[in-house]
Amino acid sequence: MKQTILVVNCGSSSLKLALFDENENKLASATAERLNEKDAFAEIDGDNRTVALLTGANHKQALQTLVSTLRERQLMPAIPASIGHRVVHGGETFREAVLIDSKVMGAINDCAGLAPLHNPEAIAGIEASREQFPDTPQIAVFDTAYHQTLAPRAYLYALPEAYYRDWSVRRYGFHGISHFFMANEAARRLGKTPATTSIISAHLGNGCSITAIKDGLSVDTSMGLTPLEGLVMGTRSGDVDPGLFGYLASRGMPLNEVHEVLNHKSGLLGISGQTNDMRSLCNLADNGHKPSALAIEIFCFRLAKYVGAMMASLSQLDALVFTGGIGENSSRVREKTLSHLRLLGFYIDADMNEHHGRDSDGRIEHTDSHFPVLVIPTNEELVIAREAARLTTIF
Repeated sequence: MKQTILVVNCGSSSLKLALFDENENKLASATAERLNEKDAFAEIDGDNRTVALLTGANHKQALQTLVSTLRERQLMPAIPASIGHRVVHGGETFREAVLIDSKVMGAINDCAGLAPLHNPEAIAGIEASREQFPDTPQIAVFDTAYHQTLAPRAYLYALPEAYYRDWSVRRYGFHGISHFFMANEAARRLGKTPATTSIISAHLGNGCSITAIKDGLSVDTSMGLTPLEGLVMGTRSGDVDPGLFGYLASRGMPLNEVHEVLNHKSGLLGISGQTNDMRSLCNLADNGHKPSALAIEIFCFRLAKYVGAMMASLSQLDALVFTGGIGENSSRVREKTLSHLRLLGFYIDADMNEHHGRDSDGRIEHTDSHFPVLVIPTNEELVIAREAARLTTIF
């Protein structure tokens, strides 16, 4: 079998694997969900056979099981040539992907307080991979690294300076791997180079963020110190008045409960009272469920406001780009969002939008639109594989 790169993406309760060859072809992928719970399960994508996981399996056990299963089904070699890991938070320490050693592991752990739901699990995945493949180079690719080009005016909060100096309180931004892919792929589709292309990239999934990209570099973004800031998301509130924390505390709500509500019980789920899935919300709204319709309206209105805000960071705009599960697949969200932006000159072609731009190289704007509007599927796994290949020079 050809030399391959294994991509490992550890979420708070999930593990995703993808295997690429030297020609950037995806050879296989696998997923484990509900880890550390009694109903944990796993599957090899495109294979109807089940993959048995131990009850309450953790990330290490899931990795071992999935790797063993991929080998048994002759979908991966005994030892991959390189392994790339997605790490959510790299703080100000990491501006690019790095080869993992003990110093890097320590720095990732130091950032765990800024991403308590994600960095510890990334560490667990790295440790499990190093144990299983002790001689294979391992690379960390950070969601925050792409946003390290933000200027102080974009990343500093209007707080006492000591909070930044002593406690690293600042806007870091997330989904950087996806936004980086958008910067390059949008430039390619527009017939330009990334260094001469400026776009607004809207990554819309269960987590949502929007980034202003000027000449290929991130110059502003919606997520902040944590992934809670910014747009309305699946279960996250996005922006709220900071005074809310004191008000809820005065009503007897402890801090940990406020954190739980804003991260896991708000957003589309909180407004609708039903679900955080956009497809289900659209079906409910079509059947007269007013809270679901309102959730969609709020989601799109807040997104439109952020598109306008991101234009303040750019001197030109080559395209507005939609990506992520919602951005790629919800024609309703794109149409509703752009309906709020006609004053800025955004107009959508209804037919191309309904087909998600698949017959028009991603383009969905009307001929009257002042700016191109694109729908581009994201590919974070490919970015990680490319970075792993670049740092280990194996291909």
